[in-house]
Amino acid sequence: MVRRIDVTGAGGVQLAAWEFTDPPKTGGGLEETEQRPGVLLLHGLMGRAAHWAGTARWLSARHRPVGLDQRGHGRSEKPPEGPFDRAAYVDDAIAAIEQLGLAPVTLIGHAMGALTAWQLAARRPDLVSALVICDMRASALGAASQREWTEWFGTWPLPFTTLADVRTWFGEEDPTLERPRPARGEFFAEVMAESADGWRPVFSRRQMLTVRESWVHDAHWEELAHVSCPTLVVRGLDGELGRAEAQEMVRVLPRGVYAEIPDAGHLLPWEQPEAWRRAVEPFLHAAVPG
Repeated sequence: MVRRIDVTGAGGVQLAAWEFTDPPKTGGGLEETEQRPGVLLLHGLMGRAAHWAGTARWLSARHRPVGLDQRGHGRSEKPPEGPFDRAAYVDDAIAAIEQLGLAPVTLIGHAMGALTAWQLAARRPDLVSALVICDMRASALGAASQREWTEWFGTWPLPFTTLADVRTWFGEEDPTLERPRPARGEFFAEVMAESADGWRPVFSRRQMLTVRESWVHDAHWEELAHVSCPTLVVRGLDGELGRAEAQEMVRVLPRGVYAEIPDAGHLLPWEQPEAWRRAVEPFLHAAVPG
């Protein structure tokens, strides 16, 4: 079962949160679910909370998983002028934790969502019990990376005629792909909406570049070092986070743990869902006794 809960984020921006619940077997209903340890799931750039449905399904046996459509994404507000800086995203996540009564919360973040998660954990350790970082680098990516993204957005053959075309292009024909990745095609199909002339993304590509601009030029090691809770760093063998950097992140973290998933790229929770679960679930059992 999934229910939408509206959250008021920083500056009054309206955010959509989605609670994924597994009906309690004891008959306790919603009240019992809300007593379980909270988990806030934070998607990456261009993602949406719905992407976490598979992860939330197994989390809900012991936890109260909530996915947040972050500003500019999914069903949340997309303010024309933002702000889309790091502080806004962290403040939004704090608002969701406090308004939904999730603290002390486990934060699970993918890419941009992972950065938001560890910045929040560093700033408000009182709110966070554990952290999972999925394929996000702590080092600066630089101006060249931003130029590559700008050029990549320009290659999108919009509008797509059908969702099948979306799946094919992002999973097989995207010029950035080295080999087919069907899970990637499904991932992007989830963030498309039908319009009068075909299928287009639910987000603004211009806004996504603005969001990304707020972190690519800076390194984030200092904030990582201030994360005091147990933290799992997970990477796909073919992901964007390299092994050496991931292991250095674990070394910098006061309570860091490392996991690596073979035959997976940047979208590892969706490319290898069972291996992702095997990496994350034992960590949560140890870090957050339920």
